[in-house]
Amino acid sequence: IMFSKVVVLAALAAAGSADAFLAPASTSLFNPPALRGSSCLGQRRFMNAVGLNMVSAADLKGAKAELESIIDKTNSNPIMIRLAWHDSGTHDASIKEWPQCGGAIGSIRFDPEIKHGANAGLDTALKILEPVKKKFPEVSYADLFQMASACAIELAGGPKIDMKYGRVDAAGPEDCSPEGNLPDAEAGDGGKYGGKPEMEDTTPNGHLKKVFYRMGLGDEEIVALSGAHTLGRAFKDRSGLGAESTKFTDGSKAVRKDGKEGIGRKGGSSWT
Repeated sequence: IMFSKVVVLAALAAAGSADAFLAPASTSLFNPPALRGSSCLGQRRFMNAVGLNMVSAADLKGAKAELESIIDKTNSNPIMIRLAWHDSGTHDASIKEWPQCGGAIGSIRFDPEIKHGANAGLDTALKILEPVKKKFPEVSYADLFQMASACAIELAGGPKIDMKYGRVDAAGPEDCSPEGNLPDAEAGDGGKYGGKPEMEDTTPNGHLKKVFYRMGLGDEEIVALSGAHTLGRAFKDRSGLGAESTKFTDGSKAVRKDGKEGIGRKGGSSWT
């Protein structure tokens, strides 16, 4: 797995950075407004109200160790980063109510969100992570998805990303964000990019600005998150783009710098 520096910037933009293993502070860049600036007691009351127990440092460390083992064995680094980004990328900074504002709230595990076109193939990542969730049930799905992304970057040769944990999970399908919040790779009918009217534009850069500005992000984050495609490949059954296979992805060549066997999915082609 090749590691690009821009992938770190992408993860930081999607998940935010802070001290490791602190709970119950709300921690993602797109954290619930109800918790912003609140006291620890206020956060505890909020989390108890939605039925989330206080997660311990021991559970977080245990989950991280389990994730590192699973990701290393499955070579699932790229899809874990994609899962975390797509869960957080629904955020709408103009909406102040939680969970209506979207963001890293674990809602991607529910139908209809997991069946959105942009999320094709991410059910595979959910299945990989489910044993970790069962072993450490106090760790929210929202935390687990972001933790998996940070672990994936570190295991791919990138730096350790300091994280905070304590994200609150969406309760059910009613908390899912509408389709069309994520960037389009290609223009659709009429030559426009965008899955819904307010995100539409006839140019790629105009479309990206509408998507990312909606999240409260800027041009630097646009470049970072777009550049994160240097880790992973394009598959036709997921993005609709990419070759069926290339001489670099047909399974005949090692794909890991550390010399371990590359047992990830064969086929596809580089995004870049």
